[in-house]
Amino acid sequence: MTPGQGREGPPPEGELAPDFTVTTDTGTQLSLHDLRGKKVVLYFYPKDDTPGCTTEACQLRDAFPRFEAMDAVILGVSPDDVASHQRFKTKFQLPFTLLADVDHAIASAYGAWNEKSLYGKLLWGTSRMTFLIDRAGRVAKVYPKVKADGHAAEIAEVVQTLK
Repeated sequence: MTPGQGREGPPPEGELAPDFTVTTDTGTQLSLHDLRGKKVVLYFYPKDDTPGCTTEACQLRDAFPRFEAMDAVILGVSPDDVASHQRFKTKFQLPFTLLADVDHAIASAYGAWNEKSLYGKLLWGTSRMTFLIDRAGRVAKVYPKVKADGHAAEIAEVVQTLK
C-alpha cells in the first residue's frame, strides 16, 4: 500500500472489522474471519524490539493468562517481516501471534498507516492503535492513540465486558 492509500481514520465502533489474511510469525496464514466466535485484541505497533513496542508487548505477555481466560486472542501487527517477529517473540517469550504486515495492507484498512514526523522529517509508518473486536466480528472499541505503558491492563477491563 502506498502512502495516502487506504482508509481515512479507523473503522467506527459497531462496524464489521475489515477482514484480512496475512502471514504470522510461524509462517502460516491467518484470516480474521476464522476467529469469529472469539474476542480479538488487534494491536498495531511501529517496530519489533524498540522500547515502547517492547513495553507494550511484555505487558500483554504478562496479562496473557487473563486474556486467555476471557477467550480473547491477541494479535500484534507491525510492518516487520516473519524473521523479525520470530526474533522478537523468542527474545521476550511472547505467547501471542504477531502478524507480518509488510505491505501495510492491514494497517491501511484500519487507519493505522499514517504520515508521521520524526526529527523534522515526514515519513509513513504504523501508528500505535488497538482495536477490540467482538465475537461477531464487529469493532467493539477503538483506541486511536495508545500509550504503551499500562495499555494491557486498560484493554483487559474492556475485553472482560465484551459479549
